[in-house]
Amino acid sequence: MNISFAGFKENVLTFECTNTVKKGDLVKMSASGKVTKASANDSFIGVCVGENDGYAAVQLDGYVEMAKSGTVNVGYNKLAAATSGVKTTESGIDRLVIFTDDSTVGFIL
Repeated sequence: MNISFAGFKENVLTFECTNTVKKGDLVKMSASGKVTKASANDSFIGVCVGENDGYAAVQLDGYVEMAKSGTVNVGYNKLAAATSGVKTTESGIDRLVIFTDDSTVGFIL
């Protein structure tokens, strides 16, 4: 791709996290001020961009690229966590998909 969407509205917050959260994971809220790794079919709040000693830096807004499972089209899609990356689902949260290829999807959180 000859263009870049990186840096658009990137907002990151720090949460306490379980020891299963790693950089690149989709995360969901688990308790007040705490996140855990999103399981397949879960809605997610963002992507872990860093983890250290029980704390996770979570990107809550902006452009991200993830692996995709199945077909994801450009435009608004209801996305949820997949076993690896994201997938479309009837119960996910509407996200604006602006890039897709055979294995990757880029969307605005």
